[in-house]
Amino acid sequence: MQVAVSLSIPCHQLRLRLSHHHYRLYASLFAVAATKRPMVSTTISSSSSPGEFTTIKERFTAEREIKKSKFIAIAGHIPDERSAQSFLDEVRDPHATHNCWAYKVGQQYRTYDDGEPSSTAGKPIYSAIESSGIDRVMVVVIRYFGGIKLGTGGLVRAYGGVAAECLKNAPTCLVKSKVSMGLEVSYDLLGVVYHQLQAFKVEDIKQDYDTGKDDNAMVTFKVDFDRVESLEDIIKNHCSRDIVFYKH
Repeated sequence: MQVAVSLSIPCHQLRLRLSHHHYRLYASLFAVAATKRPMVSTTISSSSSPGEFTTIKERFTAEREIKKSKFIAIAGHIPDERSAQSFLDEVRDPHATHNCWAYKVGQQYRTYDDGEPSSTAGKPIYSAIESSGIDRVMVVVIRYFGGIKLGTGGLVRAYGGVAAECLKNAPTCLVKSKVSMGLEVSYDLLGVVYHQLQAFKVEDIKQDYDTGKDDNAMVTFKVDFDRVESLEDIIKNHCSRDIVFYKH
């Protein structure tokens, strides 16, 4: 069962290219100081963000043992990119062989192989996120090496598989973006307006009497993006006069 919550979605694009030598050097540095250094982009998605999306509701964990190596996937909601570092700091194990991860926030995603062969860990974790349809999520897969090498294909299946299993079983919720609106209305219609605002379950209702006009007040609020037109029509019909709405 999904529940609705609100979230604002700023987006930008960034691309960083690293040579193989520099990538290996950075991976070593990150493994030592991941809790102190900012994360670096590997690539950016060009897909657009809709007005509503599904995200993970609470932190969830899945575990697999493959040829004596233990893989633990931990998925959690991140509202923005800055939250990704905090989530990583909380769940990574500095004693593990690898802490590989990927996340998706609107149009942006990042991946990290943490010493595994290039594109065998972070990329399959991200592919699992994409396939799940979940947004604003980060998945960290912790590996404890068991002594048997899995090979390139085996690593891709291991990291992607445990990430997919984690996301498949994680509880989710529906997120709807909010539109900030306002309207100027006479005092005698405030009761009518407030009744409709409550019926539409708008948020952050504020009232300002300093409009420069006698007997008028400015009412501001936030409403689900897909209910804006319906709310405008109902308020206009119940007030039986022209009402000007402001969106910002």
